[in-house]
Amino acid sequence: MQKEQKANTNNMTDYEVATAFLGEWGLFQQHVFFLLCLTFIPNGFTGMSIVFVADTPPHRCVIPANLNLTAAWRNRSIPLELDSNSGALVPSKCSRYKLGDVLSFSDRGFLPGVDVNMSNVPTESCLDGWEYDQNVYISTIITEWDLVCDDRWKNPLTSSIFFCGVLTGSFISGQLSDRYGRKIVLFVTMAVQTVFTFIMVFAPSWPMFCALFFIVGMGQISNYVAAFVLGTEILSPKVRTIYSTAGVSLFFAAGYMLLPLFAYFLRDWRMLLLGLTLPGFLYVPLWWFIPESPRWLLSQGRVEEAEAIVRFAAKKNKIKPPPVIFSPSQKDLQCETSKALNICDLLRSPNIRWISLTLWLVWNTLTIAYFALSLNTANLHGNAYFNCFVSALVEIPAYTLSWVMFRWWSRRWSLSSTLFMGGLFLLFVQLIPARSYSVSLPYILMGSITITSGLLSLLLPESYGMPLPDTITHMQHFPGCCKKTPYKLTHTEEKEKVAEGKSPVFP
Repeated sequence: MQKEQKANTNNMTDYEVATAFLGEWGLFQQHVFFLLCLTFIPNGFTGMSIVFVADTPPHRCVIPANLNLTAAWRNRSIPLELDSNSGALVPSKCSRYKLGDVLSFSDRGFLPGVDVNMSNVPTESCLDGWEYDQNVYISTIITEWDLVCDDRWKNPLTSSIFFCGVLTGSFISGQLSDRYGRKIVLFVTMAVQTVFTFIMVFAPSWPMFCALFFIVGMGQISNYVAAFVLGTEILSPKVRTIYSTAGVSLFFAAGYMLLPLFAYFLRDWRMLLLGLTLPGFLYVPLWWFIPESPRWLLSQGRVEEAEAIVRFAAKKNKIKPPPVIFSPSQKDLQCETSKALNICDLLRSPNIRWISLTLWLVWNTLTIAYFALSLNTANLHGNAYFNCFVSALVEIPAYTLSWVMFRWWSRRWSLSSTLFMGGLFLLFVQLIPARSYSVSLPYILMGSITITSGLLSLLLPESYGMPLPDTITHMQHFPGCCKKTPYKLTHTEEKEKVAEGKSPVFP
């Protein structure tokens, strides 16, 4: 019995130990690395497309062409109002002088500002619609459905609905990939993102556009998470660091930089979405080149399939694999210890609960700050296409720096220092002259929560140089402080806990 137990202990090796013979950077790892990175390019231009699709060009009330007005009155039919940004008088965007009165003055030969005091002329809303400047855009969803003035609240709501889809996808994508596999969820959600973006081209109304945009948001975050997890589970520790920092992010930034190029040549919002959709169909052949995660297959007790992928990787790397890669008894272990988990399990154990809550705060803070700054490029002074390109371009050195920091510095201090510095600069924005308090308030809020997240991230356990946890019991303790505690729980110990009637997930 002791010999059998010892044999099982020797066979229950960790995945990374069992696959170490493959090496770090063989042909197999290179192909997986670059093919998975390619899947992030559409996320860069799809998520940010709303910058151009929903931009609001200069506009004013329509004065019907068939109205018999003199040139003087036609030119003065729109009241002037003070612009809050420049301080200059500009034509009103949402009102006009009452056309009945203007027509009466015109017919009687009165001159505006000379015979008539314009401040005494009553105004009315844009009853005949709006006319939009087409120097930058041929059309956007704003000009298509007149989402201005009383309906201007629909513009930010459009982005909010997209991010509601992102939130929904964040909750369900992990559950789906745990149940059906990383690969199938990756390609199904890429198809969802591509197909529903294509359907958006034919959206007949704003509500329909928003409903489709919600589904696109679900698909986008789901394939992002699936590809991220798939790469980290297949690749070796050193390559995993490059993939999860520089690889994923640089290819996302490449897609982001392509967006203003597409938008510059496709200035109609429907044609822009169509142009952004077509590259998605080029990813279909990748199904036959990207493998499933052997880690996930092992977690499902599918040892033979996992071993087949590892043997294929060895063949591609021109390495002779050992006779036995994963012990057959590992299949029995997985069947005994498998347990259906969901997002609630991240809150059940005190240790993983505080790690999860801290990371949720960090991710929410990063998402709010990143997208608030990126989606604001259309409102900056200057050319909208150039501003968007520069916003994407500055991410390249940032992602490169993140890889350098994560490669040679503490993960906890890397995260905390960058969050703190980002929050500090957001707070400095309010010091720029000529911005009212209401304009600065979002930056104050973003800066405050970013600095708070940076300080709280110091409590996270350090993961630099640590093995990738396979189960919740492998997680390090919270708060991490300055001490690294790699897990020592072996698969045999988990099996013994099961035999004793204890949960392998929650001791």
